[in-house]
Amino acid sequence: MNFAVPNIAPAVPEIFILVMACAILILDLFLNDSNRHVGYFLTLATLVGAAVVTVRSFHHTAVYTFNHMFVADMLSDVLNLAIYGLTFFVLVYSRRYLRERGMFRGEYFVLALFGVVGMMIMTSAAHFLTLYLGLELLSLSQYALVAFQRDSSRATEAAMKYFVLGALASGMLLYGMSMLYGVTGSLDIGLVRQKIEAISSGNVVLIFGLVFIVVGLAFKLGAVPFHMWIPDVYEGAPTAVTLYVGTMPKLAAFAMIIRLLVGGLQGLSANWQEMFLIMAVLSMALGNVAAIAQTNIKRMLAYSTISHMGFFLLGIVSAGPAGYGAAMFYMLVYTTMSLGGFGMVILLSRAGFEAERLDDFKGLNQRSPWHAFIMLLLMFSMAGVPPTAGFFAKLLVFQAIVNAGYVWLAAVGVLLSVVGAFYYLRVVKLMYFDAPVDSSPIKVDADLQLMMGINGLAMIAVTPWVGALVNLCSQAIRSIS
Repeated sequence: MNFAVPNIAPAVPEIFILVMACAILILDLFLNDSNRHVGYFLTLATLVGAAVVTVRSFHHTAVYTFNHMFVADMLSDVLNLAIYGLTFFVLVYSRRYLRERGMFRGEYFVLALFGVVGMMIMTSAAHFLTLYLGLELLSLSQYALVAFQRDSSRATEAAMKYFVLGALASGMLLYGMSMLYGVTGSLDIGLVRQKIEAISSGNVVLIFGLVFIVVGLAFKLGAVPFHMWIPDVYEGAPTAVTLYVGTMPKLAAFAMIIRLLVGGLQGLSANWQEMFLIMAVLSMALGNVAAIAQTNIKRMLAYSTISHMGFFLLGIVSAGPAGYGAAMFYMLVYTTMSLGGFGMVILLSRAGFEAERLDDFKGLNQRSPWHAFIMLLLMFSMAGVPPTAGFFAKLLVFQAIVNAGYVWLAAVGVLLSVVGAFYYLRVVKLMYFDAPVDSSPIKVDADLQLMMGINGLAMIAVTPWVGALVNLCSQAIRSIS
């Protein structure tokens, strides 16, 4: 029997990161506590190397391999580059925080890289099994990271909640996939799309399978009513882990939605549009209203995440290429804003002190005008104040939903954006108009200072290139059709 050797070239970035993660894991056995920085710098070098490989082999047309189970195309390359960049920032932000709490160990970096590999597999999945394997690799890495601070009861509780609910959502997603397999006889996403076009959209088993898949997707996004885990996990996990969980996995969840719903279940768009429409409205409403009552900034940003997922879903509900492109741009902007928001919490934290209360931001302008200005840009962008990137992201999804005929939905979104502006502007008020509770100087490492500045200024510096970025997102979406 002859076996064809698969073309591994499209998967070289994934293979490279996987090999480096294993190498760092083994190398860490021979490092003492004073040399842990070796694993840290190797992890950063791994991300840079993967980015170079991805750019050099950038795919303008789709290339399939591993028996049509894996695809490298423009969508996967763009999302992977964003994942590398965000992970790089996350690790730089987290270095001092991890060291001060005894968490600066090789296991953290290895789990972070395994999570990156899982996300990359999800962005390149052309088969249900590939998608599920990537999802589980990411999920298991996140469960371990949330529980990484073993002597913290809050972190352990958050990890248990995340694990139990995550396993339930993964089971529902897998069950939905099995039902689609029972109807179509295939696990190949492209073939499933062709089979569905020949089957009545009213097929009961098909609809039930779709419902289970949407439930699994909604959990990974944190959309209402499958949002229960987000506030507890964001608050209970160490802030460095919250930073990881709240950023890159959202891009992987977006890729999963596009691969599954657009690449495979576009023929059922009339059905999943209605489901996502309801979840979008509920997410925007509950997220924005609940965030107002929070006194813990990590919980506030958690409910903010839920509301942002509602706005993101507006682009998906439009069920058109322009809407998908707007949703992709929104997710890229949101992850950058979330990166900066949680990064500022890390920046103000120190050994034995977590800057998690809103009161910890009082008088920040008096302590450090530069950091207050960066946080102001981030809060304005999250609120959608022009001319920040967040404003253009919301404008594009509103435009997409209006063009799809949902004018009332856009009106609801605008109204709830105004409601949400309250708790973002409250942070600005605390920084600029309240007296500081803590007048101690803010000590920041040079690398964190530089990265935080880039992160914050990007909220306005990106304005001239919004059109180019949106075009890039639209081209990436078209590459899968």
